[in-house]
Amino acid sequence: MMLMPDVALIVPARLRSTRFPRKLLHRIAGKPLLLHVAERIAAQAPEYPLYFAVDDPELAEVLDGAGFSQVMTSTEHASGSDRIAEANRAIQAQWVVNVQADEPLVTGEQIRCLAGMVEAGASMATLATRFERASDFLDPNQVKVVMSDDGRALYFSRAPIPYPRDEIDRLDDAWVAANPCWRHLGLYAYRGSFLAELTALPPGRLERIERLEQLRVLENSHGIAVAPTDQPTIGIDTPEDAERFTRYLSKNP
Repeated sequence: MMLMPDVALIVPARLRSTRFPRKLLHRIAGKPLLLHVAERIAAQAPEYPLYFAVDDPELAEVLDGAGFSQVMTSTEHASGSDRIAEANRAIQAQWVVNVQADEPLVTGEQIRCLAGMVEAGASMATLATRFERASDFLDPNQVKVVMSDDGRALYFSRAPIPYPRDEIDRLDDAWVAANPCWRHLGLYAYRGSFLAELTALPPGRLERIERLEQLRVLENSHGIAVAPTDQPTIGIDTPEDAERFTRYLSKNP
């Protein structure tokens, strides 16, 4: 029988990946990416119970062999939020922090920041970091967020937002650094009851167009609190990202 923790870290782990097939089992410096992430989270935030919501026995076997807890979930989920909602029906945490299985440089400070926002009353929270390069700001694989002055998300997009209409033809790093150009980090925290409510809603039109599940929240008139972070991350979305992380490890063993 599982405990009912106040805060639980739940990592959705899906074996299939369109851009990088089987990436969570891709070996980097001698171990699967999934274990790099698991060991990082356990070291950075040991005060929280950690669970993996997996969709394949291969992932479960890797985690079991290293002593990490996992919950088997359906292969049919359309989003990570759906997967962690299923897992939390068993775990029954009051607050859930969703750490991504392909973010091997997540920090304890980021995790505690997210947990603190939902414990303080936010239904859902996430993080953002400043863009520094125009090429990244224009990259559709890097999600952008625009925020209100009090730190609420106004919109998320794969397009460059705010759109610099008068600067787009000569956009440079200096303009991006001087303006509110924020990259969304795919780390979330939820009140457990709100997570269940959210995943019971059908996908929204904007969510389907942008392929961004967090837009379902805004489309249904709910708020998302956003906190800034200046700590770097490396999201592993492609084989090239895996090589970048390999180089990082060689310099930061």
